Amino acid sequence: MNYRSVKQPKLSDIIMQRIEEMIMEGALRPGQRLPAERELAAEFEVSRPSLREALQKLAAKGLLVSRQGGGTYVADNIGNSLVDPLLDLFRSHPESQYDLLEFRHALEGVSAYYAALRSTPADRELLQARLDDLQHYHDRKEFDKEVAADVEFHLAIAGAAHNVVLLHMMRALFNLLHQHIGDNLSNIYPKADVRQKIHEQHRVLMDAICAGEPELARNAAHDHLVYVEEALLEQGREESRVQRALRRFNHAP
Repeated sequence: MNYRSVKQPKLSDIIMQRIEEMIMEGALRPGQRLPAERELAAEFEVSRPSLREALQKLAAKGLLVSRQGGGTYVADNIGNSLVDPLLDLFRSHPESQYDLLEFRHALEGVSAYYAALRSTPADRELLQARLDDLQHYHDRKEFDKEVAADVEFHLAIAGAAHNVVLLHMMRALFNLLHQHIGDNLSNIYPKADVRQKIHEQHRVLMDAICAGEPELARNAAHDHLVYVEEALLEQGREESRVQRALRRFNHAP
C-alpha cells in the first residue's frame, strides 16, 4: 500500500495564513499599518526572516503594500471590486437612496441578529465605545465626525456578527454608506426630535444585541431604518409643499 507523504508546511506559509485570517476577520483593516517587523516577529514567536518571507508573499498577492517612508500596510483597495464602478452610480443618483435603505434592511437586520447570538464581551465593549463616540460628536455638534461615528457603529455590529462575508460586504459599502448616512442626516437632523429619536434607536439596538436577543435586535435594526425612511419621505413632502407655496406666491396677481 502506498501512502502519500505528509509534508510539514513552511513556517512562512503558516504566518501568511494567519495574517490572511486577520484580514478576513477584520482584525487588520484596509489601509492599516502593520506593527514593525521586530514587534510582529515577537508576537508570532518566529524569526524575522520567516516573517519577512511571509510578508513578501502577501505583497505578491496584493494584500500588503510597502509605502514610501517605511512601513507595511494592508492594501487600501481590498474589496473595491465590490463597489467600483457600479456604486459610484448610486452616489450620483439620489433617488437610489430608498433602494439602498431596502438593502440596508436586509444586511443590517441579519448583522444585528447574528451579533446578538455571537457577540463576545470584547465586541460589546467596542459597540459601547462606538455609541459613546456617536453621542460625543452629537453633543459637540461635529456633524462630519458624527456621520463617521454612525457608520462605525453599524460596522461594529457587522463585526460582532462574526461572519466575514457579511463584514466585508459592509466594509465594501463603507464609502457609499458614509455618504448615504451623511445625506440622510443632513436632510432630517435639523429637527431636534428626529435626531434624538435616532439616538434612542441606536441605544435600543445595542441593548438588544448586548442582551443576546436576536429577534429584538433584528426588529430594532428594521425599526431604525423604517423611521429614517419615513422621516426622509416626510422631509420630501415638506419640501414639495414649500416649493408649491413659493410658486403660488411668485405667480400671485
